[in-house]
Amino acid sequence: MTSSSAIKSIGFGILASSLLLGLYFAVLSLISGWDFALDQFVSFRIYIVSLAVGFGIQVGLFTYLRNLVHGAQGSGKVLGVTGATSTVTMVSCCAHYLVNLLPVLGVTGAVTFISQYQIELFWLGLIFNIGGIIYIARKIVQFSTREALLNAEQTRIL
Repeated sequence: MTSSSAIKSIGFGILASSLLLGLYFAVLSLISGWDFALDQFVSFRIYIVSLAVGFGIQVGLFTYLRNLVHGAQGSGKVLGVTGATSTVTMVSCCAHYLVNLLPVLGVTGAVTFISQYQIELFWLGLIFNIGGIIYIARKIVQFSTREALLNAEQTRIL
C-alpha cells in the first residue's frame, strides 16, 4: 500500500464526514430553518460531530481496505458499513418537527417516539459506528496478515 493510497483514503473519509454534516444541516434547514438547525447542532454537537467523524473513519478504512484487496490481486467480498445509522440518528434529534409537515401520513406516533429517545438513538448510532470501525479494521488486519503470509511463502518457494 502506497502512501498516496493512504492519503486518498483519508481524503475520502474527510469528504464523507463533511457530506454527512452537510446532509444534516440541509435536512434540518429544510424542515425548520437555518437558525433551528444551528441551534440543534450547538445543543447536540458532541453527538453529531462524533457520528460524522465515525462515519468518515469507516469510509476511510473501507477505501483503504478496498485498495488493499485490489492491489493484492486477490478476490473477495468485503462488507462495507454505511452511514445510514449515523444519518438517521443525527436527523432524529429534530424529527419531532416533522409532525408539522406530515400529520396526514399518520407518522405522529413514530416521530414522537423518536423525539423522546433522541439521546438513546445518538448512542445507538455511536455504537454502530464503533462496531463498523472495529469490523473494517479487523478485516484490514486479517487481509494484511494473509497477504504477508502468502508473500513470505512465495519468497520461500523462489
